[in-house]
Amino acid sequence: MEAVVTSVSLPPGSRLGFGVMVRINGDDYILSFGLEKSNEFQQLHSLKVNDKIIIRGHSVSYAPRYSYPIVSGDYVERDNKIIYKRAPRKGGC
Repeated sequence: MEAVVTSVSLPPGSRLGFGVMVRINGDDYILSFGLEKSNEFQQLHSLKVNDKIIIRGHSVSYAPRYSYPIVSGDYVERDNKIIYKRAPRKGGC
């Protein structure tokens, strides 16, 4: 789905690891990628406000602590180039 980056940081006090704020079809979401390990999210740090991206996620969740739904990011594309793709889980389905 198409999204627009609205902030390159998460709301203050969030404990979701690395993520950005995005707008999808007029609604704001937290696009969360999890805890940052080594250089896994290096290309995601190049995102800027108003960047148009294509995202894929495996779930949308709601937490009372946050004012926005949380999308778990699996894939991000900008300008027809993949800038993030989650590695498949090992030993699982």
